[in-house]
Amino acid sequence: MLVTFKTAGQANITMFGDVAKDLLTMMGQSGNVPGAIMAEDVSSALAELQTALSNVVEDDAPPPLDDEDNTPSPVALSVRAAPLIDLLESAVASNESVLWESD
Repeated sequence: MLVTFKTAGQANITMFGDVAKDLLTMMGQSGNVPGAIMAEDVSSALAELQTALSNVVEDDAPPPLDDEDNTPSPVALSVRAAPLIDLLESAVASNESVLWESD
């Protein structure tokens, strides 16, 4: 499943459902899809997400690729969250709600 986040004046952000649900939970949301955050609550959701991400321990050094096994390195949750953080910051600046739905 894919989840798309939307707000006025910003490009939509689409991410894998499991990552989206984790980030929604970090924002203090239920993780249910579809859903929304009203404009007046986006700022606190953004703050909760940033606090939760700062508490996540991630290995900054990806493991080296084996020449025989070209398995890509895992992407850190903070990297995956960056586009959503940008969207939330835009929503706060323009006082807009944020919606999400499955694709």
